[in-house]
Amino acid sequence: MWCRNLKFAAFALALVAAAPASATTITAVMHSDLRVIDPGFTTAYITRDHGYMVYDTLLSEDANFKIQPQMADWKVSDDKLTYTFTLRDGLKWHDGTPVTAEDCVASLKRWGRNDGMGQKLMDFTASLTAADQRTIVLKLKEPYGLVLESIGKPSSLVPFMMPKRLAETPPGQQIKEQIGSGPFKFVASEFQPGVKAVYVKNTDYVPRKEPPSWTSGGKVVKVDRVEWITMPDAQTAVNALQSGDIDFMENPPWDLLPALSANPELKVQTLNKLGYQTLGRMNFLYPPFDNVKVRRAAFLAINQKEVLDALVGNPEYYRICGAVFVCGTPLASDVGSETLVKGNGMAEAKKLLAESGYDGTPVVVMAPGDVVTLKAQPIVAAQQLREAGFKVDVQATDWQTVVTRRASQKPPKEGGWNMFFTNWAGADVVNPIANVSINGKGKNGGWFGWPDDPKMEALRDAFARASSPEEQKKLAEQIQKENYDQVIYIPLGQFLIPSAWRTSLKGVLDGPATPIFWNIEKKE
Repeated sequence: MWCRNLKFAAFALALVAAAPASATTITAVMHSDLRVIDPGFTTAYITRDHGYMVYDTLLSEDANFKIQPQMADWKVSDDKLTYTFTLRDGLKWHDGTPVTAEDCVASLKRWGRNDGMGQKLMDFTASLTAADQRTIVLKLKEPYGLVLESIGKPSSLVPFMMPKRLAETPPGQQIKEQIGSGPFKFVASEFQPGVKAVYVKNTDYVPRKEPPSWTSGGKVVKVDRVEWITMPDAQTAVNALQSGDIDFMENPPWDLLPALSANPELKVQTLNKLGYQTLGRMNFLYPPFDNVKVRRAAFLAINQKEVLDALVGNPEYYRICGAVFVCGTPLASDVGSETLVKGNGMAEAKKLLAESGYDGTPVVVMAPGDVVTLKAQPIVAAQQLREAGFKVDVQATDWQTVVTRRASQKPPKEGGWNMFFTNWAGADVVNPIANVSINGKGKNGGWFGWPDDPKMEALRDAFARASSPEEQKKLAEQIQKENYDQVIYIPLGQFLIPSAWRTSLKGVLDGPATPIFWNIEKKE
């Protein structure tokens, strides 16, 4: 495997060397290779990052958590039932055609089918129409306080705008072209899935005049090209960064951070200061996790510290936390999380599993080995499940295979799965509407795993209608209790992971949806 990775890295570096000599090019090793390129098809962050290169959004969020105009500004009627969005001048798709309100309506409707916040917004929506070429009108059935926060959300699934003909792609299918209106254009002819993705400056893009702040403000591109180069071996990527063969590495391993920090030619910095929540997700459709007692036994067997020690190692970069909506936020709570954070549930797990009727059905766990932030969780959790009495089948794979396979509703014996692990950026899980992992819609709009929980949906509806922080806090605690009672998903703690880049790069922006490549200059 080591030799194979070295050969792969040599091939990747040869691709870097093949870039046009006259172009100012940023070469980056991202946290994962890119295979799925439809940002409305998966919540995978590498696909979200691709989306920010190619597409733009109607609204966006700044560093003060305020929603700002991006492609459009807005007005709200006095009765809070009508939102009118007006597109700004100069918006064109990458094929040269103008952006229209009809395009944006179709894009919002597609996003509203797939995203948790989008689904909830559509539940409150009476109509969504284009009044003319530049005007989008959203009418509500009743007042809803998260309209702007939904359309301006910074992370997966982002409501990216695309041409109507692409947005109307049938559900379950990926769009066929990458035509956005964003600051970069995707170079389809140079795309080698799992090897290399290339973006070039969109010279027709008209940035906003405000300074950049998180995903808001002026998206000014200061280089000609950005190339994402896949290097599965982290040590090889670190060596390439130190030698100057690449410019940017999104997720260097925690144990190599001291060496990178000591290099005066490199800058090491945490860009996503909200951090990440790591988690485990079960498949509710098939045995053994279609049985709540079996899910509870698995939940009781897992403790966060062992996972975080293996994943991160350095407590400086992790936090044991049982809050479904992230520690350090207004909705943080410890309700129902004792065994996770104290690690004292194994004896009860064994007892409950014995009582549950579990028949030894293997638990198929997908274990990606190519992403530093996802390698440890399935291995540690599998051992904890075995200790509790589960039979576990850990299937080694890569992350992009997990991203594709987790969407399958086939039985595990036919290529499906029982459990996978992933990470959410803190911005994606701070409230019950944003956090798609607690969605209880089952097969009809639920996230991978498909729990069918009407009580959860009723609580989420109540939260959406809540008019005071106190009421929201109370409902969030009830939602967290339901999550742990039914084991909708298992939060495994929080972590930070810095990025590293050559000091020749100036203007790297922070935020909850990083890295982003506008505003960066490259000075040799």
